[in-house]
Amino acid sequence: MKASSSSLAMLMALVSTADAFAPAYRHQAAASSSSSSALRAESPPASSNFLTPELAQSCIDAASGTPLYAYSLDTLAKSADDCLAFPNAYGLTVRYAMKACPNGTILKYFLKRGICIDASSGFEVRRAMDYGVPAEKISLSSQELPKDFDELVKLGVKINACSISQLERLGQAFPNSSQKVGVRINPGVGSGGFSSSATGFSKTNVGGPASSFGIWHEQVTDGTVPSIVEKYGLEVERIHTHIGSGSDPAIWQSVAKKSLSFCAIWDTVTALNLGGGYKVGRNPDEKTTDLGEIGAPVADAFKEFAKEHGRELKLEIEPGTYLVANAGALVTAIQDKVSTKSPSGDDGHIFLKMDAGMTDVLRPSLYGAIHPITILPASGKSSDIGTATESVVVVGHCCESGDLMTPKPGEPEALEERSLRTASLGDIAVMDGSGAYCAGMSTKNYNSFPEASEVLVDLDGEVHLIRKRQSLKQIYENECDVPSGVF
Repeated sequence: MKASSSSLAMLMALVSTADAFAPAYRHQAAASSSSSSALRAESPPASSNFLTPELAQSCIDAASGTPLYAYSLDTLAKSADDCLAFPNAYGLTVRYAMKACPNGTILKYFLKRGICIDASSGFEVRRAMDYGVPAEKISLSSQELPKDFDELVKLGVKINACSISQLERLGQAFPNSSQKVGVRINPGVGSGGFSSSATGFSKTNVGGPASSFGIWHEQVTDGTVPSIVEKYGLEVERIHTHIGSGSDPAIWQSVAKKSLSFCAIWDTVTALNLGGGYKVGRNPDEKTTDLGEIGAPVADAFKEFAKEHGRELKLEIEPGTYLVANAGALVTAIQDKVSTKSPSGDDGHIFLKMDAGMTDVLRPSLYGAIHPITILPASGKSSDIGTATESVVVVGHCCESGDLMTPKPGEPEALEERSLRTASLGDIAVMDGSGAYCAGMSTKNYNSFPEASEVLVDLDGEVHLIRKRQSLKQIYENECDVPSGVF
């Protein structure tokens, strides 16, 4: 299908509105002090987000020890309800970004709720299918197009071309067959992360000239993409943009309008995917995105598009963090406690060492992310919580200086003391907000630490093991000996 010149002109006008995409949330020095004070509890809490001492102990028993990840089915259900209620004009498809937490039990639960899958690799596609997710309910947007992409397409998987070469390869595999494809576009700006720039680099920014994700928007407006589509007789049915748009309704309205302008280029487009990136408040001073508030202007933009172009497009969203972040917690034990404090001065710190760390939650080391931590009694009894607190730095168990669980907000290279319940060896440490990008993005097996167990807490408070702890031999079972005499 040829692109209309009027649509291209409209698009070129719209892609210059970078200012509308200023990040909705920035880690600034002023915010750092408030975040730090918000994390200092006046007295020890009676529980973490969803784990009392008794329930935490039940999780430990089910997993046969620590560390482990615990997930709350109640919280998963509530976040699913929120996403499925996202405002839309002409239909909604929610796709779970399974990279956030790819455990099969969680995939099966979301599938039962009518939530489809957003996969980021061919391996994730196969994994989801192995757990019973139908191919036609899976969408693949990948930095690396899998070698068997043509087989996946024939099975019914929806693939978004994320580069010019990916689009060419799809066309070469299915020439002149009206093969339906999606096109992921980098709109020129991004949002989110620690950078205050809408066009600069940030580890969590997935749009703009400093991001490699998607096809650069100028390669759409200059006719490159339309010519490839026409050359191979492809049919563009989806437009995909994702910049990590945050929680500001004004940004979402701009995102929708800009993305809809790409949809105007091909009259075969039936759906627009706006990605995910919805912020969640892991800590007391952080705001969770109001999906109803940001979705309202999106629905209005879709209606305006329908009025102008005579097409009612379906909306797709890809929440990952929003669905699972606060539904998960890392449950660990305090296995050591050391002090560098001088008896005569204020220098030094008390360090609590967990039996987990960057091997299980990488986000603090990678991003300087802040997670709430709760110390619960080793007895597993609420009556033993007590009232004593102390200021401590929490670290992991790896022989790695970067294995820090309490970085200073906005300064990931700096230590931050937390006021926590006074801990004894063997006490339980719960790191909340660990449902997303933790089990699925760990540095497991560093220092040869095994992959941790996972459990699900059901609606009745019963605990179920959903992944066994990895054995030592499983870590190195794929290693091979070289022939005798090599060394």
